[in-house]
Amino acid sequence: MKALDVLREVLALGGPVVSILIAVSVLTLGVTLYKLWQFASSGVGRHRVLSDALDAWDAGDRRAAQLRILESRSYLAPLLSAAMNAQGQPDLDGRLDAEAGLALAGLERGFRFLDTVAQLAPLLGLFGTVLGMIEAFQNLQDAGSSVDPSLLAGGIWVALLTTAVGLAVAMPTSMVLAWFESRTARERTFADKALQTVLVPNQTGGQAKDQTRTPEIHDTKPIDA
Repeated sequence: MKALDVLREVLALGGPVVSILIAVSVLTLGVTLYKLWQFASSGVGRHRVLSDALDAWDAGDRRAAQLRILESRSYLAPLLSAAMNAQGQPDLDGRLDAEAGLALAGLERGFRFLDTVAQLAPLLGLFGTVLGMIEAFQNLQDAGSSVDPSLLAGGIWVALLTTAVGLAVAMPTSMVLAWFESRTARERTFADKALQTVLVPNQTGGQAKDQTRTPEIHDTKPIDA
């Protein structure tokens, strides 16, 4: 009950701008929780099984790699499994790159909203402060010669409240967005590396064999003197 009373007081003092900021903060919290659930369910950052499968594929053990990748719950597992099972198909690289891009775009859904909140919340707070300052000076003008300093101080304090609320909404939103973007950037790098590992043939083994191949010995006939 005490928290609700404080919230009602803040809403009453801050006016409509604070009400908008609090509504935006609730939406931001909902989007953040959804993104956390999405990242967890998609296996973002958990690629140990995929890394083992890629190591087996790179070593030439295709069967073990395909069996290992079936154990992964990552969103990249179906793409890599399709790449392993569809070697030699035309335009395979472009199709899988496009599907990986769509999967990563799904992870980035909601980032634009968070970025908008991080940029707009301080401006909304400043807008509320300007409106509050205008109201405070209007009250000061209406008071005429009988000016009460507490009237001006109280108006300024209420006006600055909106800026504080705007910053309180914007700062954690910006930090959360930066964390989400860093995780997505790492996912993009891993996805590119994984697809290249499967789609680009490994020439190391072939080169090593070529280097250690025993030179052929041709029969030569003695030259008659």
